[in-house]
Amino acid sequence: MKTNAASAVNAIIPHLTPAKESGTGVAPANIALCKYWGKRNEELKLPLTGSLSISLGPLGSTTTIAFSDQDQFVLGDSEQELDSKAATRLFGFLDNFRPPGTYFQVTSTNTIPMAAGLASSASAFAATVKALNELFEWNLDTKGLSILARLGSGSASRSIEHGFVEWFAGSQEDGSDSYAEKIDLEWPEFRIGILTLSSEKKSIGSSQGMKRTMETSALYNSWPQEVNRALPLIRTAITEKNFPMLGSAAEQNALSMHATMISSWPPILYWKPETITALHQVQLLRAEGIEVYATMDAGPNVKLIFLEEQEALISEAFPDLQIVAPFQPIPKSST
Repeated sequence: MKTNAASAVNAIIPHLTPAKESGTGVAPANIALCKYWGKRNEELKLPLTGSLSISLGPLGSTTTIAFSDQDQFVLGDSEQELDSKAATRLFGFLDNFRPPGTYFQVTSTNTIPMAAGLASSASAFAATVKALNELFEWNLDTKGLSILARLGSGSASRSIEHGFVEWFAGSQEDGSDSYAEKIDLEWPEFRIGILTLSSEKKSIGSSQGMKRTMETSALYNSWPQEVNRALPLIRTAITEKNFPMLGSAAEQNALSMHATMISSWPPILYWKPETITALHQVQLLRAEGIEVYATMDAGPNVKLIFLEEQEALISEAFPDLQIVAPFQPIPKSST
């Protein structure tokens, strides 16, 4: 029998009996160093390949869920119409956890732009699952939380934990072995620089983009081979703290993903002129001996990877860069 999302949820959660009046979850956004692009199962959001990410420290989402007399979704300072895309997606997910005859009031804040290729949906759904875990007092382990978050957004599976996190593709049809796990290693000097070139909503969402790429890109057949090349390199580079190995593998992986998108039909081209300028600037800096690499998710914004010793030089080259130190202590009041 084919597993659906409801069955996957029921296999993990112990009950749907309300335990508290409200629950709050906090989760970081993440940037994939080895990308996830393509599903083997749409409903369960099972990836075709594995992936590996780094969290963005205090940047992410905080979500509170409470029982109410009607469904309500407040995002930031704005109440969302229940037929809006964001509310429809959220409550479609929450329906998997709704006790009969109940309604949810959801309040969520994000410290990163929505739908601009900065993985806001990942932190949002991870925070939602953490809030549900507190609301119902399930006391789930991180594996269970990761699987539930994946059902909302694939990359959310990697936002349950901080630091370097690997998401296993798995092979089971029910998705029970497709979850993310933290790599038990800290790299205090590691830095991510976020170059926000556009905060506009993407013209093509990630799910739609993945589907079109898989169906029409002449290059997509080689994508699993690229992941099989990059993933072990990045994993080894993290273990050995070999920054050039990590940076070069991550940049090639990101550009390979965008190449498959561009070769789709109609082409998926998230880049803007400023994107190309930034990528050229990264290459120029490397030619000058400054160790910096670029990565990009499905959007026009560029993320830079570098070490603390290069921070001053890179900040000078990119004055608007937002720098994140993923392994610095995170204040209790933030993600």
